[in-house]
Amino acid sequence: MRIEALYPEFCQWFGDSENLRYLRQCLPDAALAETGSFEKPAFLDGSVDLLVLGSMTERQQPVAAERLLPYKDRLLERIEEGMVVLATGNATELFGEYIAEEGKRYPMLSLFPFHAERDMEARHNSMFLGEFEDRKIVGYRAQFSFLRGDFPGPFIRVLGGIGNSPEDSNEGFRYKNLFGTYLLGPFLVLNPPFTRYLLRLLGRDEPLAFEQAVTEAYDYRRKALERSDAKFFFSESGWLE
Repeated sequence: MRIEALYPEFCQWFGDSENLRYLRQCLPDAALAETGSFEKPAFLDGSVDLLVLGSMTERQQPVAAERLLPYKDRLLERIEEGMVVLATGNATELFGEYIAEEGKRYPMLSLFPFHAERDMEARHNSMFLGEFEDRKIVGYRAQFSFLRGDFPGPFIRVLGGIGNSPEDSNEGFRYKNLFGTYLLGPFLVLNPPFTRYLLRLLGRDEPLAFEQAVTEAYDYRRKALERSDAKFFFSESGWLE
């Protein structure tokens, strides 16, 4: 079992580094490759089972896209082969065609025909409740961009909060074993049912690390968001009705 974390020096914002830490606790025997932005990715040789890519600043997104561009075809080939990929936060935007902001377009990897629309004057913050297959998904979002276009497939159906954009009933996207979500870290800690699913994709079925604690925390948060009076949207000054 081999896990690769891409560009950990700048792709671990918003607690996304805890996804990787939790995976290491769940899979203590797994080998870990932490690939810097000037290094060749480990997934090129076919040895990586799980690729993790986390949130970054807006200035770092074009850098990450530029670093990955020479390996775009191999990345898609590995995804087609079934490599598991988890992209969280604005790392999802790298898989689209471009990021649009103030009349400019910043090219991304163009693996799929969607794009991000960014407004640095309008930060969106919200809680989230959704459903993936028969699993409830909880989380939160903090972002300046929304995704629009044609997605390879839906990931999470929105039950509370918003999707890829305010008018979208789906959050994130999925293609084979690639999962992209705007939900921030620690996504895997917050969602033990999905983490179990992810580990089974990797051929592992042992108990999660701190299983009782993370399950109790998940149940508490899920039940709070399922309440009829649950609030999902808030600004820097407080909750919005």
